[in-house]
Amino acid sequence: MEQNKTQQTSNREVKSSAFTTYFSDPKNAAQLYSALEGVEVAPEDIHFTTLEGVLFVARKNDMAFTVKNRVLVISEHQSTVNNNMPLRDIIYYGRTMEKLIDPKALYRRKLISIPTPEFFVFYNGDEPFPSEQILKLSDAYLDKSKSPMLELTVKVININLPEGHALLARCRPLYEYSWFIQRIKEYMASGMNRDASITASIKDCEKEGIMVDFVRAHGTEAVNMLFTEFNMEDALEVRYEEGVEDGELLKLIQLVCRKLKKGKSAETIASELEEDTLLIDKICAAVEKSSPEATPEQIYKTFLSME
Repeated sequence: MEQNKTQQTSNREVKSSAFTTYFSDPKNAAQLYSALEGVEVAPEDIHFTTLEGVLFVARKNDMAFTVKNRVLVISEHQSTVNNNMPLRDIIYYGRTMEKLIDPKALYRRKLISIPTPEFFVFYNGDEPFPSEQILKLSDAYLDKSKSPMLELTVKVININLPEGHALLARCRPLYEYSWFIQRIKEYMASGMNRDASITASIKDCEKEGIMVDFVRAHGTEAVNMLFTEFNMEDALEVRYEEGVEDGELLKLIQLVCRKLKKGKSAETIASELEEDTLLIDKICAAVEKSSPEATPEQIYKTFLSME
């Protein structure tokens, strides 16, 4: 039983947890920001403001920090394409401001000086994605006839090693992280299972001098982090298989279709049904890909073909 749990480790959570822990080192965060903005930043200039449990699902792939108390960086690592990042970030930003600002100060006449916010997503999933892409909050607005009075932009950077983004050359910690993930992917592509791929990749890191300080500092904790944290994608795969057996997924598709007809968003549906947003997003994508006259059974087939 314990071995089965280990085998259900997360490709997605592996990358997310390792990424967040790795760049929670002020030295690595400073190098990352220096590479992003082309400015000199020291580790002592970094002050973390990361919040707990804000981005709706139980995973630790978000990170926030201030730079010299003048810039607030809110970032997230993603291994799946998510167009809702601007919406997620504006919620995250609001809650961060609640943490940074004395509520009483809001009612004083004197202007409150706040760090300039910047928003980044670091993507290294397997779906095709451009080297860089800007996502805007206004893309989600129902009324696009006016210039928005509220806007938030997120820069999404593809950090897959084969993509060769210039940021990887400017930031050694980011390059090493991407090298590590790429090595896991290569082992898996050769037929090795995920856990063996992770173990082999960690050994390769030690041989090649990649992420050595991270592995040494965290020791077995680093291995456990990669092996045992909740597996969002594999858990969903199990859920899909169970749906094939007992019709649960088909019932869920029917519920989602009803709520979509009422004009509700995927995020609202996930909240109302108390389901994972990734699962609901994929069901909504299957609905959109299907014809307007498609039955739930046909949508279900489309859903399975997208896996």
